This record gives sequence, C-alpha cells and structure tokens, in this order.
Amino acid sequence: MSEEFAPQQTTSDAGRPKGLLQQMEELMAALNADLSALDADLQSTGPRRQDTDAG
Repeated sequence: MSEEFAPQQTTSDAGRPKGLLQQMEELMAALNADLSALDADLQSTGPRRQDTDAG
C-alpha cells in the first residue's frame, strides 16, 4: 500500500491526538486560504468577461 493512503497520525502541540473536529477546522482554514489566493490570482489576471444581453 502506498504511503499517501496510509492513515496519518496527527498530534496537537501537547502531543495528544487531534480530534476530528479540530482536523476538519484546520483543513477548512487551509482550503479557505487556498481559495482566497486563487480568487486573488484570477482577479489580477485581467478584466472579467461580463455576460450581458445586447438586445
């Protein structure tokens, strides 16, 4: 089995295993940061095309 599919042992700063809720919160925070960076990158690439009806 590949290492990437092996369960990861995550521990908090105190050395105790992290709870599922804490892991999910950290993953959501990282995802939010990635999406914010992607949004900023897309915003800076140029003007957005606006779909408008011309008639």
